Amino acid sequence: MYKKSKDNFWRNKRVLITGYEGFLGSHLTRTLLNYGAKICGLDIKTRRKQTILSSKELKRINIIKGSVENFSLVSKIINENKITFVFHLAARSLVNECLTKPVRGFATNIKGTWNVLEAARNNKRIEAVIIASSDKAYGSCRNLPYSEDTPLQGNHPYDVSKSCADLIAYTYYHTFGVPVVITRCGNIYGPGDFNFSRIVPDAIRAALKDKTLVIRSDGKFTRDYVYVDDIVNGYVTLAEKMQKLKLFGEAFNFSDEKPISVLDLVKRIYKITDKKPNYKILNQAKYEIRDQYLSSKKVKSVLRWQPQVTLDEGLKKTIKWYKECFQDDKK
Repeated sequence: MYKKSKDNFWRNKRVLITGYEGFLGSHLTRTLLNYGAKICGLDIKTRRKQTILSSKELKRINIIKGSVENFSLVSKIINENKITFVFHLAARSLVNECLTKPVRGFATNIKGTWNVLEAARNNKRIEAVIIASSDKAYGSCRNLPYSEDTPLQGNHPYDVSKSCADLIAYTYYHTFGVPVVITRCGNIYGPGDFNFSRIVPDAIRAALKDKTLVIRSDGKFTRDYVYVDDIVNGYVTLAEKMQKLKLFGEAFNFSDEKPISVLDLVKRIYKITDKKPNYKILNQAKYEIRDQYLSSKKVKSVLRWQPQVTLDEGLKKTIKWYKECFQDDKK
């Protein structure tokens, strides 16, 4: 469950969420709607069938179809809707997509970020801009887990797009005083992730539908996994405390700090679904970081944030949701 909003902080706050219909965006949007915020949602796809947002919830959102690559549009939205808080989640978020179409990835992830920041720089109403980055902004590093002072040194298109976007965010704070904070998360999972190229929804679908799961890597890559509700709580808490704690210009890692290999994760999913493991290892993953996980020491100390949902609990909730979702598909 999401945490309860304190002191009606979000009531009537004017909030822009880019990528509002994406996996994390839809959960964040639903939460802030429940807290009484007035949401503007910008997305290249709108009112899509695959979303957790209900038709009633969508009616409560000022929906704008468009791209963060369009500066005039982003600026117009912020100015005309008197936005005070921005959650910038819109991105080309898939490593393989950025690998095959790097220019598109750079345009959305880098240009899109500077458009949001430039629009915020030109608007005095803006109280906070939260930039959704990635653990991959750190690139490959021998010293694990990554802390916030680990150098940003991505090597491949997606990783570099995030490294660049983060440096631009720092620039807008240090040079222009834009009230921006960066978030970097472990692998987020939970209900409503319809991108089945990701390991958790793909493995759950394979298990529930008795299909063979295809694992691109050798299965030994390690990652940390965080339930989506915990990440939403982290974003909301960060936004609420940014001004009071003077957190502008900083970055925060969100992780459960319990890395696990792909194979061990898959085996857990099969065990929870009570299915016999059925997977094929291709060992063909290219340009992906082998071991990657984060330290959440800073966010635990500063925000008193820590994940409330264990991996097994989160997987059970997620599997239950997909099971109901697939049953609905048959109706």
